[in-house]
Amino acid sequence: MGKTDRLAKKPYERELLRLQHELVRLQEWVRSEGVRLVVVFEGRDAAGKGGAIKRVTEYLNPRIARIAALPAPTERQRGQWYFQRYVEQLPAAGEIVLFDRSWYNRAGVEHVMGFCTEGEYRLFLHQTPLFEQMLVEAGILLRKYWFSVSDTEQEKRFRDRLRDPMRRWKLSPMDIESITRWEEYSRAKDVMFAHTDIPESPWYVVESDDKRRSRVNMIAHLLSTVPYLAIEPPKVELPPRPASTGYRRPPRDLQTFVPDHAAKLAD
Repeated sequence: MGKTDRLAKKPYERELLRLQHELVRLQEWVRSEGVRLVVVFEGRDAAGKGGAIKRVTEYLNPRIARIAALPAPTERQRGQWYFQRYVEQLPAAGEIVLFDRSWYNRAGVEHVMGFCTEGEYRLFLHQTPLFEQMLVEAGILLRKYWFSVSDTEQEKRFRDRLRDPMRRWKLSPMDIESITRWEEYSRAKDVMFAHTDIPESPWYVVESDDKRRSRVNMIAHLLSTVPYLAIEPPKVELPPRPASTGYRRPPRDLQTFVPDHAAKLAD
């Protein structure tokens, strides 16, 4: 994808806002109808998953739409059925859960970096289609997105993070290691797709060298796959403020106020 293919800022922002308005409608339908929606975000390091999740949830109610970004498993969790800690994150009726990485860690980083055994890896490839079939049969709407980024664009984003003190924390040792293991991760992804790209829960690939384009493409696709309807919000009228009954605010010097830092900005 060349520079001329990058989506300009103005049409991006205009379309993103329109799509986010539709996401709010989707949220209200999920809440009203008791739907359970799971969206899985996977892909290369620095492929744009986090940015896409941020735009999806920007205007949503965090009590309805929740992000699940699990840390490394504890010793106790390592002794559980592999999917157990992910099952605990699944939505109840009227909820949306967005997995910022998911059970597919086992097919990617755990397998490539040797954090699981060959037997555990093979068992995962066998059980995952069965697990996802059970989720779908239980009525959960499951959507899986793979964010695909080129090696040159990934390295550029890593270097940008390295130079930016506000984003330096996003560059982990695993990110650095992924540069030297590009082909290993590619093979792992191909095997994963071969086993888990099933009719009940297919993979949808998002080309993400252009972050703007990838975000609107992903959100538009998600909306197109869910049969949501516009829910008419209940009519709400603000009541008249009652007449004062003589309340007096305590003197200001009895309270501790935050200093007016903003006043310095006007100087």
